[in-house]
Amino acid sequence: MEQSQSLLSHCTVCPRHCHIDRTDNQTGFCHASLLPKIALVSAHFWEEPPISGTKGSGTVFFSYCNLRCIFCQNHEISENGFGKEVTIERLVEIFLEQQAQGLHNINLVSPTQFIPQIAIALRIAKQNGLTTPVVYNSNGYESLEGLCLLDGLIDVYLPDFKYWDDKIAQEYSSAPHYSTIASKAILEMRRQVPLDIFDEKGLMQKGLMVRHLVLPSHYRDSFKILDWIKDTLGGDTYVSLLNQYTPMHRANTTKALSRKLTTFEYDKVTEYFLNIGLKNGFMQKKSAATSDYTPIFNLEGVEKRIH
Repeated sequence: MEQSQSLLSHCTVCPRHCHIDRTDNQTGFCHASLLPKIALVSAHFWEEPPISGTKGSGTVFFSYCNLRCIFCQNHEISENGFGKEVTIERLVEIFLEQQAQGLHNINLVSPTQFIPQIAIALRIAKQNGLTTPVVYNSNGYESLEGLCLLDGLIDVYLPDFKYWDDKIAQEYSSAPHYSTIASKAILEMRRQVPLDIFDEKGLMQKGLMVRHLVLPSHYRDSFKILDWIKDTLGGDTYVSLLNQYTPMHRANTTKALSRKLTTFEYDKVTEYFLNIGLKNGFMQKKSAATSDYTPIFNLEGVEKRIH
């Protein structure tokens, strides 16, 4: 609790280290204040098969973000901040309600800016019977101080590794030193959950799966990320190669991102994945590149249902 308070009162929850006092409702780069803010609580069926399974993943979409991706499909909540603030007590209830629905996991989507609050809520929820695996679904731009608060609380880490080239990271996401920061964060995630464990139905109960969205015009940057995964984490690492890039938000302001990914580009990356000896991959059909899979953020599940 003390460590959580310290991170928030001189905010170093993420790598930006804004050093503002969120306990006094000051806001930094991400615009998140003290109370967790949530835009949607839902059953989600479009994650990787070991995450969504047949019953769905219990997604909790947090508002705000510590990146500014010009192609963000969720910009309504990440930049515009749509959502509703909830107390820690309500967040605990949300976790337990998702479990009561029989969903395969509790899936924390874009949670970074609220790590201290989430850590407190998870501890309370586990004391009150939460046994469903918890998935931490993030953009990979994490501070080690923040991740250490989650040690022992997260079952499955599902981070993005977006960019290797820092020039691209800065231009597209305003993320200085992204590759260095994300690689250290992913290593910490691997330390916390060293083994990948699946149940008899193939659902991930513990482990790490690294996501990478292949971007148009930048498939060679993808090669470097795959090299790092193979050389540092090993050939058995679970990797999800996303083929769903769709020009959204401010993507049309940059020529390279103003079009969809070509089959040639995506095939180049999947072939490279296999050629360097990576073994456990999830691929997407080109039909995934549509805005149809973007969630509708309507505050569903955020407020307590009154029966």
